[in-house]
Amino acid sequence: MKTRNILLTLALCLVGAALCVAQNPNMGTWTLNEAKSNLASGFAKNTTVVYSAAGDSIKVTTDGVDKDGKPTHGEWTGKFDGKYYPVTGDPSTDERSYVKVDDRHLTTSNKKGGKVTTTGDIVVAADGKSRTLTVHGTDSAGKKATSVSVYDKQ
Repeated sequence: MKTRNILLTLALCLVGAALCVAQNPNMGTWTLNEAKSNLASGFAKNTTVVYSAAGDSIKVTTDGVDKDGKPTHGEWTGKFDGKYYPVTGDPSTDERSYVKVDDRHLTTSNKKGGKVTTTGDIVVAADGKSRTLTVHGTDSAGKKATSVSVYDKQ
């Protein structure tokens, strides 16, 4: 009887954790679909983005290339609460914030040296199979630019 109760409790905990992760359509691995994207020159290109649970926070891991084509790997762990949390491994960003607008829409903002450098919107498609990141910032020539990256869920 005691073993059955423990197994039942464990099963319910696992189902509860799975439901929490499943309710956030951003969770998982996303790969860049360059054919559907409109990437601005002078911006870094993230080819893979992974959203995963990290306790009561979210961890976002990015891999890609910088504006010069050199490989990059960045990590951010925080909450979608509008507060800035540190970014590691990204030479263009010190800290990032995310705000959950609704179940499929996030806004994001990056800072370098205390100054906002880029802002963006992340929208997951209704079918959950793709997401679009629209970033507004300044390119390497100092001109305002917009870059649109479309990602497919893996």
